[in-house]
Order: sequence, then structure tokens, then C-alpha cells
Amino acid sequence: MASLSGLYQDLILDHNRAPQNFRPMEDANRRVEGVNPLCGDRLTIWLKVEGGVIKDATFQGSGCAISKASASLMTSAVKGKTREEAEALFERFRRLVTGSMETAEAESLGKLVVFSGLSEFPIRVKCASLSWHALKAALNEPDTVVSTE
Repeated sequence: MASLSGLYQDLILDHNRAPQNFRPMEDANRRVEGVNPLCGDRLTIWLKVEGGVIKDATFQGSGCAISKASASLMTSAVKGKTREEAEALFERFRRLVTGSMETAEAESLGKLVVFSGLSEFPIRVKCASLSWHALKAALNEPDTVVSTE
């Protein structure tokens, strides 16, 4: 039987090779660029928000496997969520990757739990968090650039 960490690694690599929602969005009404100068990650997040609900979320860019996998899983996770729900998910994800979340709560995050071990690698937390900071900016200050530094 495969180890749990091996399954997590496979999921991250799968989302790096074939990311979900990896495309520009022509009819987006929110757009934010994100940069992680330490790792070289660069991405753009597009959102279509209607009636306070995220109808669609996409991204495009380049970076390490953790950065791309996080953006892929994040864009899927926020579809159909209100701004408040997406911001609450951002906060829960931040707590997950910084190691300040209990195991039972982490399991409630579904596939996002693959990033639970990142607190042991602080430099990689920025890779996983980049798309999430871009999401938060897109919800609050669209058409901006965010940086992990």
C-alpha cells in the first residue's frame, strides 16, 4: 500500500503536469498577478464574480510544482463560494500550511490537505500561498500585483 505522503506527492505532481482551470478568462471581472521572487513563481488569477459569488476561477503562469498545484486546487475549491466563504477558506489554508491547524480540521479541507506538511519547509509555504494571496487581492483589490515578499 502506498504511503500517505506518497499519495500527496502524486496529487501535487498530477496537478503540476495537468493543472485544472489553467487558462486565461476573457470575461473575468477580477484579475491579479502574483509573484514569488524567491522561487520564481509567477501567475495570474482571473475571477468571474456575479452577485457576490465566484462563478469561475482560472489561472495561468509558471512556477514550481507546489505553486501550480496549489493554484489548480484553489481555483476548483473556490468556485461557487461567496467572497466571505472564499476568504474563510483562505484563512483555513493559511493555518494549514503554517502548521497551526488541528488534524481533524485539516481533513475537512479535502484535497487541499496535501499541503499539510509544508510547515516543515517554510520557504515552500510561500509557493503554496501565492495563488491564495492573489485570490484575496482579486476579491478586495482587483487588477493589482501581489508578492510573497
